[in-house]
Amino acid sequence: MNDVNRRSFLQGSLSSAACPLRLAAEAGAAPLAGAARIIDVHVYASRWPFRRIRGDGTPELVAMLRQQGVAQAWAGTFDGLLHKDMSGANVRLARECEDHGKGFLLPFGALNPKLPDWEEDLRRCQEQFHMPGIRLHPNYHNYTLGDPDFGRLLRAAAGRGLMVQIAAWMEDERTQNPLVQAPMVDLSPLPAWLESVPAARLMVLNGFISVNRMDRLLLPFKKFDQVAFDFAKLEGLAHLSAMVALLGVERVVFGSYSPMFYFESAALKIREAALTTAQTDALLAGNARRLLA
Repeated sequence: MNDVNRRSFLQGSLSSAACPLRLAAEAGAAPLAGAARIIDVHVYASRWPFRRIRGDGTPELVAMLRQQGVAQAWAGTFDGLLHKDMSGANVRLARECEDHGKGFLLPFGALNPKLPDWEEDLRRCQEQFHMPGIRLHPNYHNYTLGDPDFGRLLRAAAGRGLMVQIAAWMEDERTQNPLVQAPMVDLSPLPAWLESVPAARLMVLNGFISVNRMDRLLLPFKKFDQVAFDFAKLEGLAHLSAMVALLGVERVVFGSYSPMFYFESAALKIREAALTTAQTDALLAGNARRLLA
């Protein structure tokens, strides 16, 4: 009996040490200060195509976000990764946001510039579904940000006043299906596009895992006011402070990557970043509101 108890204790201790954020999420962490004023620019109102995850039902996701103090969430669709019918994916996304989060979930449509009639999909995103922007997944759609087709899409979106979100990373390469390998998106061509399309508004999601040696890549973005980065993928509690110092707080936005990531992970980074009240306000909502306007 003592051996069994000892084994159970050790197993529980190892699980707790390995998954502190999971345990905090299950226990229910307190919302961030200034609840009901957060704009979460990075959520998905659909199911991940390779497995079920917690909160992949839209009502459950909306309830969780509201409980955490989110006032508005910008939602994409995981269907946009593998489906060839972008129009159908966007219809479902718009319906989910309308039925379960009207006025709370803002749909960001999926688009693939390598598919025929993407211009029609873009038009429908704006004119039919009244979406404020689109969310791109270049690594799943087999194009780079240096591709002229991406440039054409960026110009078309800018001409319509639509924001363009780029999901640079979706899943750890070590856990990806061996038949569906999607490497990190190379962001280095973006500054040149921002120079040539000054009306474009860009937001990079899951762009970085750490701030180590990323200054060479990030510094060219400091000259552009119409670009921003979320920090859902950043590891390490001190990296958000370093990112703010490097980019300027006006280029950093709150994105949780829910439901794939635990919302509490992003909230913990805010709590530990030692930002001023003004910086926190800008990061939680002010920057997103400015870019959307």
